[in-house]
Amino acid sequence: MGEHAGLPPGEPHGPRRRPRRAAYALPTLFTSGNIFLGFLAILQTFQGALVIQAGDLGPNEHLATAAKAIGFAVFFDGLDGRIARMTNTTSDFGRELDSLADAITFGLAPAVLAFVWGVQFVAPVWEGRILSHLIRAGYVVSFFYLLCGAARLARFNIQSNPVLKNPGRPDRKYFAGMPIPAGAGFLAAVVFFFDAAPVSNVYISIAWLAVTACIGLLMVSTWRYPSLKQVSAAKPRSPLVVLVFGLFIYLIWNWAQIVLLILAVAYVSSGIAIRIGGIIRRRFRRRPA
Repeated sequence: MGEHAGLPPGEPHGPRRRPRRAAYALPTLFTSGNIFLGFLAILQTFQGALVIQAGDLGPNEHLATAAKAIGFAVFFDGLDGRIARMTNTTSDFGRELDSLADAITFGLAPAVLAFVWGVQFVAPVWEGRILSHLIRAGYVVSFFYLLCGAARLARFNIQSNPVLKNPGRPDRKYFAGMPIPAGAGFLAAVVFFFDAAPVSNVYISIAWLAVTACIGLLMVSTWRYPSLKQVSAAKPRSPLVVLVFGLFIYLIWNWAQIVLLILAVAYVSSGIAIRIGGIIRRRFRRRPA
């Protein structure tokens, strides 16, 4: 019961209860949208596999739609938590639902897309043991990515102050390991960049499996990744920031494939660069004067 539950209907505080419930439902709607986008990505991946199986090895519209759905889900995933914090409507139910949504949209959907696009339709010239082993490796690596994503979400839910391998400045926020939306966004950006045309070269397929496995390892690592949660939309911004943001939208609108891939690679590489930089700095400090 709220503190104004006993007020008469005509009191000024009475009508405020309904907007409060609606505010709680708003971030849940964004989380539900994330689940739908993950579901859509899985269905579109299956549709794309049927089209490729029929003999069309060119750019695949269904796989491209699956990659776009994952990309939009990354954007909406950042909104639901931000809206919950801005409206002060965070709850245990919302956190659990968001975690389950991430497991579907950023774990299962990218794993299926990575396998179908990069492994399943390698050229038949490699039939025999090599292709058989490659398909099995695709199963293992795709499941490994999904398992790492689930472990990353579970660790994030139970750790309030994770211990980082390379702690940063105390006034800034960091993630322990790469967030699962960033890993899913990277896989989707690569598929989208190549027009979602399925991989047919065995060497490219092997390289793709290696990259997918590395993305999974980065998610369960304790390497420091910058958090975008410290960027507040409520703070006033300078005109230069507004111009840069407008230019950013213009670039994505006209060159979405290359811009999104650059952004995904830059964020994935940021944690690696921070880790390498920390190792180099520690070695220089240990040297005697």
